[in-house]
Amino acid sequence: MNLLLSWNEIALEAIRELGHLPESNPHRSRGGPPQVARSLGVIYTGIYEAWAAYDGTAKFAHNPASLRRPPAQRTEANRRKAVSQAAYRGLVDQFPPAAFEAPFQARYVARLTDLLAAEGIAYGDTSHTLAQPVGLANVAVDAVLAFRHTDGANQTGLYADTTGYAPVNPPMAVMIPARADVIAEPGRWQPLSYLNAADEMRTPGFIAPHWGQVKPFSLSSGSALRPGAPQSVLSQGFLDQARHVLDVQANLTPTQKVIAEYWADGPRSELPPGHWTTFADFVVQRDGLDLSAAVKLYFALANAIMDASIATWDCKRHYDYVRPVTAIRHLFRGQRVQAWGGPGLGTQSILGESWRPFQADNFPTPPFAEFTSGHSAFSMAAAVVLRRFTGSDVFGASYTQPGPLRAEPGEQVGGIVMSWPTFTAAAQEAGESRLYGGIHFYEGNVVGLDLGRRCGDAAYARAQDLWSGA
Repeated sequence: MNLLLSWNEIALEAIRELGHLPESNPHRSRGGPPQVARSLGVIYTGIYEAWAAYDGTAKFAHNPASLRRPPAQRTEANRRKAVSQAAYRGLVDQFPPAAFEAPFQARYVARLTDLLAAEGIAYGDTSHTLAQPVGLANVAVDAVLAFRHTDGANQTGLYADTTGYAPVNPPMAVMIPARADVIAEPGRWQPLSYLNAADEMRTPGFIAPHWGQVKPFSLSSGSALRPGAPQSVLSQGFLDQARHVLDVQANLTPTQKVIAEYWADGPRSELPPGHWTTFADFVVQRDGLDLSAAVKLYFALANAIMDASIATWDCKRHYDYVRPVTAIRHLFRGQRVQAWGGPGLGTQSILGESWRPFQADNFPTPPFAEFTSGHSAFSMAAAVVLRRFTGSDVFGASYTQPGPLRAEPGEQVGGIVMSWPTFTAAAQEAGESRLYGGIHFYEGNVVGLDLGRRCGDAAYARAQDLWSGA
């Protein structure tokens, strides 16, 4: 089995566990979508830098050319050791064991220790001897971490906002009809109050509103690809896009409901950035990629997703755009609309101010602005890299729904199969899932897909330039 499959699984386990941390644990802030996208970029860039030292052609992104090892040291055993040490260093920097609680903390350290031991490496080795792969990996990763610790993400401050952002709308309780005075600015983002999985009332703030200021991998800045403004609150388009979401939500098929939940990737999951690394896992196994090829693939993929997070959050912060739950409750106040009535209730005639998206009650809508869709950008950026790396858009993966849905436990959906003939089809479905889930407008999806495509092309071009030594 390819070495990186094991390291990627540990990363995904850590990401999932962040969502299980209690609300009082400040390290939960490591687990937002943009934070996870960056963390994967950091981890796989460190791995690439350590691997490149044992390649005769590849250029470094963060280290001097003098780090390259002489031909006699460029053995597969040295590559494996360097890659493993780099993976370990990246993981414990982005997801430090101390962030977690029992019993996962002990299990996490044990997994790291075992994978290192399999390559003859001691956990916690701090050597910096360049003639040895562990020491070289430590030097290579040090440079990556030095750069990323000052990249504008505020990792040392656990990703706290650095811009002074404050929402213009007061919080809205999702489970009760919205009063008119709760929606002060109907075109702007609004915090939501709801009971979380532990039945605790929570009102999450906007996740990482400063993220557009993070230094990208391949873009000149977070705003380099910023699209034009979404529909104005006074335009016909604003009303039309809300009506479109209403219509989609009122007529969801069982398959569309499965699509909505499969791609949701909310708390306690690997989130969209991690989801697409599982598709990279699939490709590594399907195509029998060796270690060097896998290093290149995850390096390009993770950095494309990281850049997509930066470009997307630049849009989200800049436009601070309204989510469907706010827009629909504002536009259709006092009117009867056809809508999902909640678990087991199907489509009903309800008042517009009571409308809710097809989501589990304990996570009704992600806590950040709508425009553009992060799922769409993450997914298309990753799809572009997978297509360009493999030389084909052919994917061939599938998923079978194992049992009930979280939002609709009584729906008979077990056994429904989703399949993706191409990477592009998977990305497009991921974007459409946000319409089925009632948390994005059509324009947020399609503009997000285009933004992701451009991020994917840019990141792949730079990554390819580096590993080819061009």
